[in-house]
Amino acid sequence: MAKHTVTLIPGDGIGPELTTAMTRVVEATGVDIEWEIAEAGAGVMDKYGTPLPEHVLDSIRKNKVAIKGPITTPIGTGFRSVNVSIRKELDLYACLRPAFSIKGNGARYDDIDLVIVRENTEDLYAGIEFEQGSEGARKLIEFAAAEGAGRILPDSGISLKPISITRSRRIVKYAFDYGIANGRKKVTAVHKANILKHSDGLFLRVAREVAEEYRDSGIEFEDYIVDATCMQLVLHPEWWDVLVLPNLYGDILSDLAAGLIGGLGIAPGANIGADCAVFEPTHGSAPKYAGKDMANPTAEILSSMLMLKHLGETAAADGILGAVRAVIGEGEKVTYDIKRSVTGSTDGCVGTQEYADAIIARL
Repeated sequence: MAKHTVTLIPGDGIGPELTTAMTRVVEATGVDIEWEIAEAGAGVMDKYGTPLPEHVLDSIRKNKVAIKGPITTPIGTGFRSVNVSIRKELDLYACLRPAFSIKGNGARYDDIDLVIVRENTEDLYAGIEFEQGSEGARKLIEFAAAEGAGRILPDSGISLKPISITRSRRIVKYAFDYGIANGRKKVTAVHKANILKHSDGLFLRVAREVAEEYRDSGIEFEDYIVDATCMQLVLHPEWWDVLVLPNLYGDILSDLAAGLIGGLGIAPGANIGADCAVFEPTHGSAPKYAGKDMANPTAEILSSMLMLKHLGETAAADGILGAVRAVIGEGEKVTYDIKRSVTGSTDGCVGTQEYADAIIARL
């Protein structure tokens, strides 16, 4: 049996509890994993002067695979998202967010099976911004006016939305290759090209060109405007298979898809690049629940399932998914959020680690 060394970033808030539950489940599968712990987030600011020390990135570069707990991102002020920084520093260009139903969790639907493929490195999340009142903002406002591009009010803050041929092409190719490798039937490119003709319009043009290259692959291709996609995802979730989107739309539709299956607490995620992959739950750090042994670790555990598949440990990954389905389906040893969704009450719920124990017992 192969041995794998994986960088483990516990995170903050409920992160350490979730990653403890996850590592116990992974180890119970019998896969030989050595965890190389690397701390990041607000808790290391005093020690290193940054929430993302360079040795964390070095560990991921060395091991090629990492899994992390949620890390708090301040709203409006403070340091930029550690999650976004990791993706940018390691060029983890593909955010993979599968959304599949697990019966018994109280979700509105029980037959969801779709995958969001989100471009991770450009679009409005490129972080190219000019603060209101800054010299850079003033120059951009003057430039836009001089070029006849339109009037921007002088008291505006400005964020730029770069969309490139290079990065559009590789994310659409990733979506098609993922579809082929995983037996999917259709790729849908989601955009707002009817309005944003030089950014989303470029994304759509490249997507169509790539689709033509995969014409004989057996994968159907279509494109959909993003607002219509949101509506139809709710009305007809069975229509969708693999959706590939620019960064911002991918972020929003990932959470919409999570809502279809019962919430972020059961939504796994992966960020994949040419050299490295980082797996993570898609929810926040919920600091008010930290240390209370209450949080639902399903998303973290299912992220480890994706990690094991990436490592070639398919049997162990399938075992974890089956165990999670069994425990949630029985509904006896589930965390408060699942119990409340199903019964309207938290009576009889269990804590984070007891829920993990129930999953381990099913492996």
